Amino acid sequence: MKSNKGAFRDYLQLEKKYSVHTVNAYLNDISFFEVFNQIHFNQEGIEGVNYSQIRSWIVSLVDEGVSNVSVNRKMASLKSFYKFLLKTKQIEVSPMLKHRALKTPKIVQIPFSEKELTDLMLEVEAPVGFEEIRDKLIVELFYTTGMRRAELINLMMFNVDLSLGTVKVLGKRNKERIVPVLPIVAEQIKLYLRERLVIEGIVNDDYFFISKKGLKLSESFVYRLINSYFSRVSEKVKKSPHVLRHTFATHLLNNGADLNSVKELLGHSSLASTQVYTHNSLAELKKVYAGAHPRSK
Repeated sequence: MKSNKGAFRDYLQLEKKYSVHTVNAYLNDISFFEVFNQIHFNQEGIEGVNYSQIRSWIVSLVDEGVSNVSVNRKMASLKSFYKFLLKTKQIEVSPMLKHRALKTPKIVQIPFSEKELTDLMLEVEAPVGFEEIRDKLIVELFYTTGMRRAELINLMMFNVDLSLGTVKVLGKRNKERIVPVLPIVAEQIKLYLRERLVIEGIVNDDYFFISKKGLKLSESFVYRLINSYFSRVSEKVKKSPHVLRHTFATHLLNNGADLNSVKELLGHSSLASTQVYTHNSLAELKKVYAGAHPRSK
């Protein structure tokens, strides 16, 4: 008979469609709690624990200096595990029923300005060779499609359709969405594909973006690339693919796009996820309002 953890893994992968990375993170959190529970309460398994035991783990984690954000993530893993046990009728009440997440500081992502994007595009206006052309295209796709880093890295050759001017993106939980590509970016894609043809010994041929050695790009490479490029034009502390995704959403909203359209482009399942991007667009609206309303004079 399969263990609860094994069945839980299958549930996360097959039913919830979570990534391997997320599944492993959930299972690691559960394993750490199992060890803690065995050491402090001499109890095998965590199916029959009460909330006071979970609370003891929270106190222990905080005393060790674990951040509230990390503690909340571990509690989310436990909550999901006990929800699964409820679903499979192995417990009648979740010990996480009355749990409340620890307070965390609200982090506001600061997007790049339109001027910073313009300055960067001017600086890399005429890329030469495979790597420069590829790198500029990566920046452009992040900024003009709002893709996540993992989505860009895992973009497949057959999901880029220049005849329709679209790319098919595989998002979280294997949810697909179609994103339009601007004509100017389509031209850059054509240029990149011509350069890509001369790369010999391609190992990962199905992947759209590859290294000069023909390998699939890594997440760390793409992060360093964006950080390096934007260090030329921006003094912001955070310069990452996620900031570019935030910039994409903010600039669309600043220029009149409606929230539902931005939600679809980003691949969010609910408007609540998209609304975090409205902070800076509201600031822009306040400026326009203050300058245009007769009572502001």
